[in-house]
Amino acid sequence: MNADPARRLLAGLRPLLAAVLALVVCSGTAVAQGFAGLGSDADGFAIPAPDPSFAFPADHGPHPDYRIEWWYLTANMTGPDGTAYGLQWTLFRSAIAPVATDGWDSPQVWLGHAAVTTPDDHFAAERFARGGIGQAGVRAEPFEAWIDEWQMSGPSFDNLRLRAAGDVFAYDVALSAQGPLVFHGDGGYSVKSAQGQASYYYSQPFFDLEGTLTLPGGEIAVTGTAWLDREWSSQPLAANQTGWDWFSLSFDGGEKLMGFRLREAAGGSFTSGTWIAADGSTSALPDGAFTAEPLAETDVAGRTVPTRWRVTVPDRALDVTVDAVNPRAFMDVSVPYWEGPVSVSGSHAGRGYLEMTGYE
Repeated sequence: MNADPARRLLAGLRPLLAAVLALVVCSGTAVAQGFAGLGSDADGFAIPAPDPSFAFPADHGPHPDYRIEWWYLTANMTGPDGTAYGLQWTLFRSAIAPVATDGWDSPQVWLGHAAVTTPDDHFAAERFARGGIGQAGVRAEPFEAWIDEWQMSGPSFDNLRLRAAGDVFAYDVALSAQGPLVFHGDGGYSVKSAQGQASYYYSQPFFDLEGTLTLPGGEIAVTGTAWLDREWSSQPLAANQTGWDWFSLSFDGGEKLMGFRLREAAGGSFTSGTWIAADGSTSALPDGAFTAEPLAETDVAGRTVPTRWRVTVPDRALDVTVDAVNPRAFMDVSVPYWEGPVSVSGSHAGRGYLEMTGYE
């Protein structure tokens, strides 16, 4: 390596470490201003506005004029013997400055998480990458999202292959969409607080999945369903919000529910959700229409985390209990959080995924 690239590499390490602290898009260590930037001023980055107009396939790709963005896939799977498994793959993009440059000067930093959850174990891995040098990125058409050798790609956003591996696990699965994209909030403009912070947010919750898990005991053929979230913003949280509890639930009758509770330092919360009919049509759930109440907790990784919940949507006669498949599904990564598959019982039966951040 000659001197100039070496100096550029060393100069890039400091902003990389700073960006890691900002990459709390996945979790929630609460700091003075929300999530290390998620609750702070936009600082020159673009701000989501009401009445968005999406353009596809371009909007499946990155939006570098916004500070934070993610491609977030979770999956509920079943093995040949009926064992339930969960899968997660997430690619996060964070910009450390509102400028557009290429190569080693790129302000884009990338973070990847991959995980597999079984009823007895939880395996997770993490990757970091600089933008602008080809190590990580996203292309809209044909779709490709990657960090190192981890890759989610295909001829279109509706037909994808996902591959990733950690030290003791791997997966290789095919995804095929069986329904339309779903836009949360007001046409994809998702409000996150009473003060009006917001993001652009849509999902593809209708993927069928088949493929292979590789675990310490060997390969397992799996089938199931997957849910892919797309979200970007520059200031999506209020400064007094300390964490969130996010649910994606798929019911046996074909309906689906996305709902989240953003917890506030003073003890209150802001909620939002989307009721998704079997045909993909949606109804927005404003603050208070979706409720999530912890019923039982688990001590894991030095934290006490709710792992059984009562979730209600009175307008849809929904009153269910949500149980973690593995209560110890804690992501012990640079900014830790809980993420894992859940089962659903009560007025509706089904399965889904739960993410919880900001628990200390």
